[in-house]
Amino acid sequence: MTTDTPLAGKIALVAGATRGAGRATAVRLGAAGATVYVTGRTTRAQVSEVGRATETIEETAELVAAAGGEAVAVPTDHLEPEQVRALVERIERDHGRLDILVNDIWGGNHLLDFNTKMWDVDLDRGLRMLELGAKSHIITSSIALPLMVRQPGGLVVEVTDGTAEWNTRFRENFYYDLAKNAPIRMAFILGEELKSVGGTAVAVTPGFIRSEEMLDIMGVTEETWRDAIAKQAHWALSETPDYTGRAVAALAADPERARWSGRSLDSGQLAKVYDFTDTDGSRPDVWAFMLQEAAGAEPSLADYR
Repeated sequence: MTTDTPLAGKIALVAGATRGAGRATAVRLGAAGATVYVTGRTTRAQVSEVGRATETIEETAELVAAAGGEAVAVPTDHLEPEQVRALVERIERDHGRLDILVNDIWGGNHLLDFNTKMWDVDLDRGLRMLELGAKSHIITSSIALPLMVRQPGGLVVEVTDGTAEWNTRFRENFYYDLAKNAPIRMAFILGEELKSVGGTAVAVTPGFIRSEEMLDIMGVTEETWRDAIAKQAHWALSETPDYTGRAVAALAADPERARWSGRSLDSGQLAKVYDFTDTDGSRPDVWAFMLQEAAGAEPSLADYR
């Protein structure tokens, strides 16, 4: 292990690594020396219900390799316990250990209608959001943790949207609110349970993330992202998926990370603690900005980038 590869010899599973923060996290963990298993439902042979055929787990594995890491792409629907069992059994056969589990499974944005009352949302549509955002995480942790806890020091990262403090507010959709608060509570509970085996669990949220899907929604590209600020002022504090990847890699490499266990963390907060920036050298902190704004202050956007 060197300072360039602090995770050498570690085995990581990034569940939901097809695009966005999951993909970026896989790349960063691989670049730091971990062997990374990248999973998801979209491959070059099949497309998930999200319908984004150009983003695949094979491409994620290639990006990890291009960053100097080692990745194994395994098609997995994390709502199917037998598929998750087969995945974990493969990791066990190949390495006999699992050190890092990142639950970044979602894929529910196409189901989301903000400002819609609970009773006006189709029940099947709402329950599908809970399956994708909560049940998938539970299935994965239930099956993967028995392998992880064989060794002390394991790390579970529950990726969500919103901090625990921010998510006490109304999230404008009953099912989305539940789906994004559930991982925060999961991290708290697992943080308590993993103490007995020297493990750590945290929830991590990106800020206003410029994922592939979000760029499309805003009608811009990574090169022209600032054009969307006129539509949404907070977009000025948006961040690349790599910002979250850097945050998770920094956590994973921190020998004192147990101090965070059970907590809700965000990319902007961790950037300050671990002294990293986004790809453009900035340090966006949209959650801190919005909390100040919600408290009645008039913060300057420039002070939070």
